[in-house]
Amino acid sequence: MMPLSVPNPPTTPRRVKVYELRNNDWFDRGTGYCTGHLLNDEPHIQVKSEEESDRVLLNTKIIKDDGYQKQQETLIVWTEPQGTDMALSFQEPEGCAAIWEFVSHVQSHLLSVSGADEILSDDATETAITSLVQLPGPTLGNLDEVELTIRQASLTTSGRDALGKYILNEEYIAKLIPLLDDAEDLESINHLHRLCNIMKMIILLNDTVLVEKIVTDEMILGVVGILEYDPDFPSHKANHRQFLGDRSKFKEVVPIRDPEVEKKIHQTYRLQYLKDVVLARILDDPTFSVLNSLIFFNQFDILQHLQSNQTFMKELFSIFHDPEAPASRKKLAILFIQNCCSIAKSIQAQARAQLYTHFIQGGLFGVIDYALMEKDPAVRIAGTDVLVAMIDHDPAMMRAFIYRQINEKQKPLTHTLIELLLGEQDLGVKAQIADAIRVLLDHSQGTPLDNMGKGGDMAARIHARSNTMDSETEGFLKTFYEESAKKLFAPLRELEGRESLAGLGIAEVSLYSHLVETLCFFVRQHSYRSKYFLLSENLPARVAQLLGSPEKHLKLTALKFFRTCIGLQDEFYIRHMVKYKLFEPILNLVIETMPRNNLLNSACLEFFEFVRRENIKHIITHLVDSYREAMQRIGYVKTFTELINKYDQLHDPAPASRYQDSNYSQQRQINGNPRWQGPNDMDAAEEAYFNTSDDEDKDEEEAAPTLPVEVKVTPVKILNGSPTPKPLVDYGDDDENDELEVVAAKAKTAIAESQTESSGVTNENKPPSPVASPTSSQKHEQEDVVVGPPPKRRREKDEDDEDELIKLSRSKRRSPTGGGTVGSGGGGSQPMGRKRSFGLMGSNVTGQSPNKKIAISLAPKSGSPTTSATPSPTTPTGPPTAVVAVAVETATPTAAAAELPEPKPEGTATAVDAEAGEKKE
Repeated sequence: MMPLSVPNPPTTPRRVKVYELRNNDWFDRGTGYCTGHLLNDEPHIQVKSEEESDRVLLNTKIIKDDGYQKQQETLIVWTEPQGTDMALSFQEPEGCAAIWEFVSHVQSHLLSVSGADEILSDDATETAITSLVQLPGPTLGNLDEVELTIRQASLTTSGRDALGKYILNEEYIAKLIPLLDDAEDLESINHLHRLCNIMKMIILLNDTVLVEKIVTDEMILGVVGILEYDPDFPSHKANHRQFLGDRSKFKEVVPIRDPEVEKKIHQTYRLQYLKDVVLARILDDPTFSVLNSLIFFNQFDILQHLQSNQTFMKELFSIFHDPEAPASRKKLAILFIQNCCSIAKSIQAQARAQLYTHFIQGGLFGVIDYALMEKDPAVRIAGTDVLVAMIDHDPAMMRAFIYRQINEKQKPLTHTLIELLLGEQDLGVKAQIADAIRVLLDHSQGTPLDNMGKGGDMAARIHARSNTMDSETEGFLKTFYEESAKKLFAPLRELEGRESLAGLGIAEVSLYSHLVETLCFFVRQHSYRSKYFLLSENLPARVAQLLGSPEKHLKLTALKFFRTCIGLQDEFYIRHMVKYKLFEPILNLVIETMPRNNLLNSACLEFFEFVRRENIKHIITHLVDSYREAMQRIGYVKTFTELINKYDQLHDPAPASRYQDSNYSQQRQINGNPRWQGPNDMDAAEEAYFNTSDDEDKDEEEAAPTLPVEVKVTPVKILNGSPTPKPLVDYGDDDENDELEVVAAKAKTAIAESQTESSGVTNENKPPSPVASPTSSQKHEQEDVVVGPPPKRRREKDEDDEDELIKLSRSKRRSPTGGGTVGSGGGGSQPMGRKRSFGLMGSNVTGQSPNKKIAISLAPKSGSPTTSATPSPTTPTGPPTAVVAVAVETATPTAAAAELPEPKPEGTATAVDAEAGEKKE
């Protein structure tokens, strides 16, 4: 390949914007400086960012088949090899011309250096295409031939390109337009329909230059005139020429002195008319994209010119400061600003921010105040549109402006919005204002702080600005709840005392709906502020009144408020709803609409289903306590039955004690073995036994004869009357084994002495027990127990000593008659209970002093001295036994009481045997 030589490469940077087509919309990749250069003898177009010179926005190689097109004077459009549509929008026409000259020279060179075969192939293709698109001169007689030729050429991409070039070069459209007048004079519908089909196919060639040619002043009326006769509607004729030819629709509020800008305004208007009206049914995606691109770039250029023209902006806003300016001119000025804000929504954020900044500097907020208070509905709608556009762009800026108004003692914009919301009859304006109020009060929205992590002074300034904005937002919200909120929700408060909501107008229903939606927003966004406000104004009760409205959508809106409240599961709202019985109207709605499966009934059911699913106990208790009968009548769904079941589970009384069951012992055993059933509740007799005061116990014990014996034993903790001893603390060393042996010896001596003394006592000489019945055969034990803190125990290695201590620690014995509770002081009719020693386990609170020696009381049992050769283990009989109550000196506050069983004579059974027999069973 021959080296590429360019006489004057465009190395001078030209300011340009880079655009990329994404999803049929032009995306701004940034602003930079464009140059053309050769890299390894390959031509490139490069754009470097104006903000960061090291960042390259575009670097594309110029090749032969990219289809570069120059549109207007500042735009170059092409398609990348991978299929991406790109565009360069130059600030100055000179820059565009320099780059376009470079591209044209490169493509000419590439064509000239192509190989002979390629040249021959291109010539053959060009000849074939040229011969294919040779259109005859248009006349009424050969329109069918022209239509057929265009249709065949449009089947291929190369055919469409060649056809487009031929039409432009031959100015074929200008030759078709005069045929319209001839066909209309002849009233030839067939010729008019053929002309319409030909013009449609030309437009659908998707050629940007052709479309720009069509919307010029010389062509537009003739083209739309041909398109009036659509063959799809043979009996109808459109009036496109009349509409576009009416110059009265062009309103020039302030004179636009630049003819190029005015020309672009007219072209943009015609392009929009073609897209939205004339070609709306037949547009394909490529043509739609071409029209949108042309409209977008024209609008961008128009806005850039207007906002940079300080004279124009000054004249525009001076209209509202002139008291002699007519209202019609002010209306046109507001409509012009509305149109600019509407166009700004589609441009990039940076350009949009610049436009709003110029508007605010000119006095836009005063214009909005004027528009919102104007009587003309069109002016109010335009002012609302401008306000909503400003709020959507930067709500923090609007909140800061309102906060400044409050500090300067001016009427804030929020008051104006509230007055308009309450008094406006137009439903669309109401909806826009309600949305604007919610956006203003949404403190979560704000300017993103993208540079917070970059450090330095910039981050500090941004952080300071953030704190200032937060303080302004807090001040704005505080003032709103103190002043504006009461005025906003005054219509809801006025519902108090109103018995019926029948006869509400459409505007009233819409107002109540917007107010309740705003309340839902407050509950979600302003947690602590909304709570106080709702409580002081009692607004939930007023919302509940709306559940009785005849309009179903208003009922649904009110239900949405309560669903939002319980959805937060905040006790504040739940208590408030329970206090004022606000669940009742919702339950009544279910009853009124059941069993119809409509939206209102389903929403109510979902409300109660949420309560059941989340198991909100406070609400469940209130519902069942207050409306059980009504809930039981709703049987077509399971929700309310399950709510009642949950309530019963929450309030189920404790089960009866199993001690009262005559088959308790049989139920406890499986295959002859005892089974743990968990802790059991005490019956009345047991509670009476454990509630007996210590003074009464002492009186009973003093009435019985005692045999004092002083002995020290190691304490054993008795758990739940279990006969298995368990130490309170871990054993230590074996240094005190000798002391334990002495204790065991003394215990044996005490047992022997008690046996000797008890054998010499007869029933006649024994004083009667103060608690025993004269007819009872049951034995009664009396204990004289004083609790003291036990000493630390040591581990025992000797098994004999351990067995002896186990015998000493037996804490539970059956009465020989099998009916009484040991030490209970009751008759034989009392059921099995726990030992008194269990109740005395922590009885140091009785005031006994620690480290005090306690006397052992040996109380002989009353009963028959008869013996049985082989007693039954379940009904033991035997001689009188002595109960030895032992208290030990300790250094801890825990006390222990143990009963020492006496040695049983041959042929007799003791209570210990009876207990062992029961355990064995």
